[in-house]
Amino acid sequence: MQIFNTKTREKEKFKALKSDKIKVYYCGPTVYNYAHIGNLKTFVFEDIVVRTLRFLGERVETTMNITDVDDKTIRDSIASGEKLEDFTKKYTEIFFKDLEKLNVVPADNIIPVTSVIPEMVRLINTMLRRKHAYLWEDGSIYFKVSSFKKYGQLSGLKLEDLKNWVRIDNDEYSKENFGDFVLWKAWKKEDWENFWEEEFEIWETKQIIKWRPGWHIECSACNMKAFGPQIDIHMWGEDLIFPHHENEIAQTESCTRKTFAKYWLHSGHILVDWKKMSKSLWNFYTLEDLEKKFIPHSVSPKGREEATDLWNKYELSILYRAIRLSFISGKYRDQINFSLDLVEKNITTIKKIDETIKIINLEINWEEKKVMWISKEFSNTMQEYMQEFVRILEDDFNTPEALALFFGLNKFVNTNIREKLLSLDEIKALLDLYKTFNEVFAIMDFTILEQKNKIPENILEKLDSRNVAKKEKNFELADSLRDELLNDWYKIIDTREGSRVEKI
Repeated sequence: MQIFNTKTREKEKFKALKSDKIKVYYCGPTVYNYAHIGNLKTFVFEDIVVRTLRFLGERVETTMNITDVDDKTIRDSIASGEKLEDFTKKYTEIFFKDLEKLNVVPADNIIPVTSVIPEMVRLINTMLRRKHAYLWEDGSIYFKVSSFKKYGQLSGLKLEDLKNWVRIDNDEYSKENFGDFVLWKAWKKEDWENFWEEEFEIWETKQIIKWRPGWHIECSACNMKAFGPQIDIHMWGEDLIFPHHENEIAQTESCTRKTFAKYWLHSGHILVDWKKMSKSLWNFYTLEDLEKKFIPHSVSPKGREEATDLWNKYELSILYRAIRLSFISGKYRDQINFSLDLVEKNITTIKKIDETIKIINLEINWEEKKVMWISKEFSNTMQEYMQEFVRILEDDFNTPEALALFFGLNKFVNTNIREKLLSLDEIKALLDLYKTFNEVFAIMDFTILEQKNKIPENILEKLDSRNVAKKEKNFELADSLRDELLNDWYKIIDTREGSRVEKI
């Protein structure tokens, strides 16, 4: 397994710290608003990494934080007139619903940062004792960057090249504002009741003051609680390399005196129509925005609200999988250009994949198909697909090449089924291979396999009547019969082999 390590700027052979399990941490959301597609693309990348490792037989434990206190959560909760806890809980629930829609497996350990205040205090007190931190006259505790000689190892910054040294109490900043960063922030009136009274060792005395945590210390504390001093993999988007991840390393290693994370993985930014995502350009999309753009265009059954709801759920499933496919179609380290046209194209692709799975299912359940054998040539072909899939994934999670392999398989399946070249056992083996690929991709829907009920005779009669009307160019009658079928919760599928109906 080869992965690109941001820290060394090279592909490296992956070797876990310990053989019993791989410890993986990724930064979670700051729950003050809806997650946008840039955030969601990063979570899908992390999901691919974890799914791949598990697919390859590794035991993986994952941890993610929920940033439920920082500058933005406090600011926006006060503006909304809600308590911080209620405000962040609302957006946390929305976030996890978004992950579920995109088939992202939740982390094993999900840690709200307000639950690890004791761990933060212990880390900061260790840094104070070792002179890596200090209390400044503004009442906040800062990390002394110059005390950590390895500072800049991840981002490539060099201490001697930096000028205009400052102290920064903002949670987010750029290289232009380089300097000592805040660990524990002095309480201000605008923070309202959002503070903690904790005990710190200042100048060899213990002091209790109204304070709240800075952003960077939160992830160090979450890792310490879940995993201890060292982890195998740390992930997020490239926008957090500096300052957040650089500061995590400094804080954690100044306390543990051990290498914090062995491998650092970062995904590339997302562009929208080749432009930086921005609210001012109206290209700043949430999942809800995309639902509103695409779902109103779907044809839904008439006259029945329940049927319409089921139809829209079907369309939404396709949309979510198309969005996920859009995210994994490029290499994770590259910038990905996201557009509505790309989503539209991938909706078509997902529908084609679904159609192939339905055809496979029909072949398996065809009562007259009795031939049950697997030829040596077919067996060798399946083995080649599987070996190539593993080889590609082991090359730094190369999803574009893996998808290309899968689309080749999809073409192979359609051709061989159409030409009646496969036995029943071979078709079943192909279905198993699809499910195997989907352990990583998570873009296929196998719920069609659960639909085993026979089509009622009256539904088949309507289909026949519709096909006759269409052949006779009586399109008004054909459309009317199509709508009747939709109201009965059946939709028509037209293929080169003919038409059929399936339950919605």
